Amino acid sequence: MLPPRTVAFLAAAALALPLAACSHGSAAGDAGGKVTLNYWLWDDKQQPAYQECADAFTRANPDVTVKITQTAWTQYWQNLTTQLAGGSAPDVWTDHASYYPQFVSSNQILDIQPFVDKDKVDLTQYQAGLADLFVKDGKRYGLPKDWDTMALVYNKQLVKDTSGLTGLTWNPADGGTFEKAIATATVDTGGHNGLDPAFDKAHVKTYGFLPEWADGAQGQNGWGDLAVSDGFSFLDKNPWGTHYNYDDPRLAETIAWFKHLIDAGYAPPFDKQSTLSRDAVMESGKGAFTITGSWTIGTYLGDGTKQKYALAPLPTGPAGRKTAINGLSDAIYAGTKHPDQAWAWVKFLGSSACQDIVAQHAVVFPAIKTSTAKALAAHQAAGRDVRVFTDEAAATGGTFFLPITDHGNEISQIVQDSIQSVVLGRSAPAPALKKANDQVNGLLK
Repeated sequence: MLPPRTVAFLAAAALALPLAACSHGSAAGDAGGKVTLNYWLWDDKQQPAYQECADAFTRANPDVTVKITQTAWTQYWQNLTTQLAGGSAPDVWTDHASYYPQFVSSNQILDIQPFVDKDKVDLTQYQAGLADLFVKDGKRYGLPKDWDTMALVYNKQLVKDTSGLTGLTWNPADGGTFEKAIATATVDTGGHNGLDPAFDKAHVKTYGFLPEWADGAQGQNGWGDLAVSDGFSFLDKNPWGTHYNYDDPRLAETIAWFKHLIDAGYAPPFDKQSTLSRDAVMESGKGAFTITGSWTIGTYLGDGTKQKYALAPLPTGPAGRKTAINGLSDAIYAGTKHPDQAWAWVKFLGSSACQDIVAQHAVVFPAIKTSTAKALAAHQAAGRDVRVFTDEAAATGGTFFLPITDHGNEISQIVQDSIQSVVLGRSAPAPALKKANDQVNGLLK
């Protein structure tokens, strides 16, 4: 039997259409010449998979080379913004639902719907709902490339009793069995856990839970998932809603519960944790639980970790178990000199030929459902049980999409600042979120 990656490569070579087969007319100066497409992404762990895709694409289209540039998240968006402003952006870049509305508003991103229609791309092959995220007013700005859901990750050496972790409950009043698990895993320097009357919250050795406070306006890594499980809804409709609901009391009580974890000593104070990444704190053995996305599987279950981790479903709230589901796409720069070649590359990225290659690398879950199954099999073959992510994606009514509107960057900063003011003890939840809500809705008028 051929190795999986060899099988994936042969499939890619067979399925990758020569450029002439999907040509929509040549860009000026391209006829008969070699073309280099600049493609940007931010995840270094995914770069090897996409390099394999690029190599397969070039074998099928010898006149087109894909040059991949990888830059870390923060610098990635800074560089992209600068390049777009200067009119020298990459031909194609990995796009995020939180960022692409600004590209649409600035006419910096190409509508690919005419290409999709002409080439009859099957949009039903993707995980449900993903293809609709990058559509506005009948125009399409990307094909789905992957998706992620959220789960609990815990340190197996610090969480001794795992018998109830698959059925944890949560509510903002007493935290349910989730808070009990957090309290039990919190230990002070004297060896007392958070449920022991002798527990000293001023001298904590291991925190039961590590929140994510730099989580923008979405709370994908924690507060958003739990707030939605309490019945909260970000927008009147999504995508492209016109009114946010950050003044909803259910969000305020969720944020209040997170603040309570700090006050009880179960989570580190914001000013103590904010300078360190959660995975670094987890690796130091000072955190028992956190909420993480499927894109971090390699961080926690890959080779070389100091601690031993396992995954569990998010807790079930009053409105059920809810997880954010997010999907990326690939955007074509509206000013590219090579629109046909760029579309051919984007189409290939959105095909099973490339996504099966990505699946074999087992870093993320590809958007195509059959490729997702192959990624899951690759994880299982490597001894990683990650079914919690795919089970949650398949659960009816268990997922919600992150909010998509104009002014995403500004809204993210406003809401994040508001929530941070609460956890720092400078504001009460309800008035802080009411003020933020008025500000963000003012942007949409």
